[in-house]
Amino acid sequence: MRRYDVAVVGAGPAGLAVAIHAATRGLNTVVLERATVPADKACGEGLMPPGLAALERLGALPHLDRGESAPFVGIRYVQEDGGSVEGRLPEPGGLGVRRVALASALVARARAVGVELRERTQVLSHRRTAEGMSLETADAPVEARMLVAADGLGSPLRRAEGLEVDADVPRRFGLRQHFQVAPWSPFVEVHFASGVEAYVTPAGARRVGLAFLWEDGGVEGRVGFDTLLARFPRLEARLHGMTPDSQVRGAGPLARVARARVADRFALVGDAAGYVDALTGEGLSLAFTCAESLGTLLPDALAKGAGVDALRPYEHAFQGVFRKYAWTTRALLTLARRPRLRRPVVKVLEKSPWLFERLLRSVVA
Repeated sequence: MRRYDVAVVGAGPAGLAVAIHAATRGLNTVVLERATVPADKACGEGLMPPGLAALERLGALPHLDRGESAPFVGIRYVQEDGGSVEGRLPEPGGLGVRRVALASALVARARAVGVELRERTQVLSHRRTAEGMSLETADAPVEARMLVAADGLGSPLRRAEGLEVDADVPRRFGLRQHFQVAPWSPFVEVHFASGVEAYVTPAGARRVGLAFLWEDGGVEGRVGFDTLLARFPRLEARLHGMTPDSQVRGAGPLARVARARVADRFALVGDAAGYVDALTGEGLSLAFTCAESLGTLLPDALAKGAGVDALRPYEHAFQGVFRKYAWTTRALLTLARRPRLRRPVVKVLEKSPWLFERLLRSVVA
């Protein structure tokens, strides 16, 4: 039986990023994915400048099909009456990229640096041994010195490790679909309506992604992609007759809480490590930044036995970046949930766009 230094469960962006960082530092690394890759999932497809820089450090950018992506220069908020405010991101701006294209680039880079990728391999259980971790799969056990869980919002491994905490907040859900149309704006647009937001992201030379986020119970009647789109007449008119470019996919509840990111020979990364909401579009940047922190630490942590104390620097690094993301996201959620507060705030920013741009740059810096 082959033994590994690091076993990563989940071949999403966070899991592949950890694996790449570990492998480039000389660690024998395997990624276990229950589906096939690249997988198409409902997720944010906008890379903010920090995420784009982290992707470049990963060495994955040369593998990215640029025809499956489109740059954007900033964020635009659009109110119900059509009033809007926009702000530019710091250079080089952001990149909207189709999830499957991003995953393909990360898979190519992972294989190039020696990561072993096992598809259709579901982890059924895990246990600690004297040498590390033993993972039970439908095929044969996998032995590793360290286990990294990158198994998504609902993370079975987070729950199995006793790190699951109930998120005591209203439940939010998302739906997304793509359309074959040239992006009409160099900005990611956030449109507001009663109880729901719509997010338009350039995701190719002739593709835009449209996502809706809403709170459970906040939308009356049947909830579906078409019924949500009908709440945004301007978007509905613009997309009328346009050919869908993907299936409708959903996600949620979005908010997830973990009591800690590390345990003995175990770490959480990506959405499995904790998540607030997709409203700010920082999910990929957060995942890549934290994956880099963990991957950089792993050689030293494994040399010390990968106990909790050896992994503690990753917990501290995670808290440093997550705290800022969580504060910003919760503040924007407060505005989104309270139109009577949000409308005058955006109107003030319309008159002082420099202020909105300054706020935007402080968030993504």
